[in-house]
Amino acid sequence: MTTAFVPKESAAGETRVAASPETVKQFAKAGVKVAVESGAGERASFTDAAYQAAGATIGAAWDADIVLKVQPPSKAEIAKLRAGARVVSFVTPSANPELVRSLADAKSTSFAMDLVPRITRAQSMDALSSQATVAGYKAVLLAAANSPRMCPLLMTAAGTVPPAKVVIFGAGVAGLMAIGIARRLGCTIEATDVRRAAKEQVESLGARFIDVPGAADMEGSGGYAKEQSEEFLKRQREEVAKRVADADIVITTAQVPGKKAPRLVSEEMVRSMKQGAVIVDLAVESGGNCALSVPGEIAVRHGVTIIGIANLPATVPLQASELYARNVLALVRLMLEKDGALKADLSDEVLAGCLLTHAGEIKHAATVAALAAPSAR
Repeated sequence: MTTAFVPKESAAGETRVAASPETVKQFAKAGVKVAVESGAGERASFTDAAYQAAGATIGAAWDADIVLKVQPPSKAEIAKLRAGARVVSFVTPSANPELVRSLADAKSTSFAMDLVPRITRAQSMDALSSQATVAGYKAVLLAAANSPRMCPLLMTAAGTVPPAKVVIFGAGVAGLMAIGIARRLGCTIEATDVRRAAKEQVESLGARFIDVPGAADMEGSGGYAKEQSEEFLKRQREEVAKRVADADIVITTAQVPGKKAPRLVSEEMVRSMKQGAVIVDLAVESGGNCALSVPGEIAVRHGVTIIGIANLPATVPLQASELYARNVLALVRLMLEKDGALKADLSDEVLAGCLLTHAGEIKHAATVAALAAPSAR
């Protein structure tokens, strides 16, 4: 019988877990025996008893066929893996070159959840989207909680309270979720995106789309935004700057896979904002969209509160874990035969697309090229 192990996440601040009691039941039906490290789900509100009731055993099982994680395994954890073990987790290989080499050296077969191809049949495995949904939701709540004003339009005997004005950079999954939540709070919203195709989605949620000349050509493969030219970013900043100056809340979500986040909100733009305005920078871990955001900090600069809290999905660990666990389950199912045995063939387009290391080699072409670059040595 195929075995899977779900360890307690060791990365600082990580509260999520890679399997839920719900997915443990599904693994059992698929012929996979799951072991969960004691306390692995506590911070996500999943007790050891709940896992046991779902069919899991409680204990350490680093010799399992598959190890399921949220954050990439540490070097100490990689050393515990048996040769040939399969590891499923986020990796962000462009930011963790030494870790990728360690996974290859350990002869582990690793699958990066952040490399899952964005194709129709892989939607149920798209962990980047599921976690971005959570991040977009929490970003609006953080902004509202740190703002000195209320969000909705209020008509009272003491006078009218105008709605908060929100500007959102990026209309991907996180940005669209942020638009939806801000709308429900009663805000008026404007949004911008380098992909012209995002205009219809933004407007369908009740927000105004900020048109930027040249945006039509900025969508890349898989629906991701291309890395923007400095000329385009300059036009975007100029077009959006006047909206930012009048905004009560600004949420930035713009990221390019494998690249440093584009700088969209300059210090000059921050200076132009109202006293008490709030910026939430969802790209802070990849360099930040705001020039003044600091990873892990909520700071006040020029009278503006700038929220640079990293890993927002981990601040909503219950639903973030449930969604991520379903993504992981869907991916692992592609690795299984009907009787639950592991497939030796990894040529499936989804598996091949997120296969990072196998048999002592780095298999992901873009990662191989990045590691071969002089700056990665």
